[in-house]
Amino acid sequence: MILYFSGTGNSKYIAELFCRYMNDECYSIEEKIDFGKLIASQEIIGFCYPIYGSRVPRIMREFVQKHIEFLKNKKIIIFCTQLIFSGDGARVFTDMFPRNYVQVLYAEHFLMPNNVCNFFLLSLASEKRIKKYITKAERKMHIVCRNIKNGIIKKRGFNFVSRILGLAQGVFMPIIEKKTLDCVVIGNDCIQCRLCVSICPMNNLEYENRKIAHKSNCTICYRCINKCPQKAITLFFHQKVKVQYKGLC
Repeated sequence: MILYFSGTGNSKYIAELFCRYMNDECYSIEEKIDFGKLIASQEIIGFCYPIYGSRVPRIMREFVQKHIEFLKNKKIIIFCTQLIFSGDGARVFTDMFPRNYVQVLYAEHFLMPNNVCNFFLLSLASEKRIKKYITKAERKMHIVCRNIKNGIIKKRGFNFVSRILGLAQGVFMPIIEKKTLDCVVIGNDCIQCRLCVSICPMNNLEYENRKIAHKSNCTICYRCINKCPQKAITLFFHQKVKVQYKGLC
């Protein structure tokens, strides 16, 4: 079984790809099910998430902390999706557990398309480029699944160099996370369709007094920004959105 969080589709694609190859079950942590009971019934649990500056998304961290008692002595597989090499994006997942609390069977990073659509230094990939990402991810997943079936253990990002790279990238993320809590801006182009309210994984957006307001609970997933039909939402970087990332699913 694999549990995933996906802001705009990349991590969902990787999680579903793994489950398709391995004939396993796949669940989004946003689903309304008894995850404690589900986790307790499994010996091996997979986790998949996007990495933000070598930091696990807050929504996934909160999910793990809520269910940590059910994860004791479990064997886990860790997949993280990233735009560039995060260093220790998969390893940092284990920082949420006491030492020897879980056993890591496998950890891997997957390069996926950029979903940050309002920062001038990060351009969105063309359809041709996205297909290349998918082809490489599928090829890597074939190898991963073959290794797991053969009992081969690999832990991407667990060596010293990777940890140093991850530390260098993640040093500012706590500050960025705190700042973005109050950094969602709903522009004047908003038509109050309330799509953003319905799709926010953190219930951060609400409709009140005939406008959309935020509740200082953003997890930086960029879902609302990429789905808004008016391109009226920005986060942290308040450059007007021109082209949105449509995702892979």
